[in-house]
Amino acid sequence: MGRLGPTEIILILVVIILLFGAKKLPDMARSLGKSARILKSEAKAMKSDDQQSAPADPPHATPADQAVPRTIQAAPGDVTSARPVAEPTDTTKR
Repeated sequence: MGRLGPTEIILILVVIILLFGAKKLPDMARSLGKSARILKSEAKAMKSDDQQSAPADPPHATPADQAVPRTIQAAPGDVTSARPVAEPTDTTKR
């Protein structure tokens, strides 16, 4: 496999235009750009979360923290599906 020359690149572009059509290509490029931006922002957010959540000593849970029940949020407009989450009662260290 050698390098792609200008002839091969032009041939690939012609095949892509024939397969997808000239009308769909801008939409496909736009959606590809949006996907790349989303992926980049998510990767940046994960990287910043990792830096923030990596302290030297993790804080220990206090009994007051464990007494507060968590709640699953309902969908907008649905008030009947919110309910408390049953937390595991396992006291072993993980």
